[in-house]
Amino acid sequence: MKARALLLNLAIAVIGLIVLFPLAWMVSVSFMSTGEAAVFPPPLLPARPTLEHYADLFVRQGMGRYLWNSFALASLATLLALAFTVPAGYAFAKLRFRGRERLFQLLVAALVVPAQIGTLPLFLMLKAMGLVNTYAGALVPWLASIFGLFLVRQYTLSIPDEMLEAARLDGASEGQIFRRVVLPNLTPILVTLALFVFLGSWNDFLWPLIILTDQSNYTLPVALAALSREHVQDIEMMMAGAVITVAPVLVLFLALQRFYIRGMLAGSVKG
Repeated sequence: MKARALLLNLAIAVIGLIVLFPLAWMVSVSFMSTGEAAVFPPPLLPARPTLEHYADLFVRQGMGRYLWNSFALASLATLLALAFTVPAGYAFAKLRFRGRERLFQLLVAALVVPAQIGTLPLFLMLKAMGLVNTYAGALVPWLASIFGLFLVRQYTLSIPDEMLEAARLDGASEGQIFRRVVLPNLTPILVTLALFVFLGSWNDFLWPLIILTDQSNYTLPVALAALSREHVQDIEMMMAGAVITVAPVLVLFLALQRFYIRGMLAGSVKG
């Protein structure tokens, strides 16, 4: 048994190294001098580490503006998604209304439909409303998601009905029950959903590319793609841009991974 455990841990360590190697090499290349990574075989570590590419991105390329755009949009998308999705998930789990089960089944069935199918109709609707090239238009797809509603609903089912009935008998309104009883018990799934939305909106490329036409409104992924067309040979600068794009969400995920894992496991078991 000890030998099997040792082999299993060794295999996990090897797989972990294989997965982390591209990320580590990306960080290493971002500190290399211009052209240093273009040789064959490429070096693993920079000969003389430099911050010139990071300085160039923020001073000349305006990466600070794009970083703020991504942070603002991702934060607003997360707040709006929680505001719309959490009450809806609670309603589907604990409130009784006509057609509840049939409507939820239809929503779950819609999960198999690719989101890209609705891109053109949504763009035409927002164009008619004058929301093209606005942050409001960029936020619309994140207002609510069926997957997020499903997560919240499944987790809310684990809250005992007796707890809610006791609150009603004490004279609490439905709003008070939701704020004081339900929300405190939903902390793991709220963090999980917030991470899903924040990471998804931060990394989203297609929709911001379509809806945001002004370069000053670009998010990091779109700005980095546009920059790569001008500096296609500058591998080191592109890697520095990739590090700036990946680092914030990686730190956020590592800081909240405990809540994320709790939310995913609880939702899968209790649902």
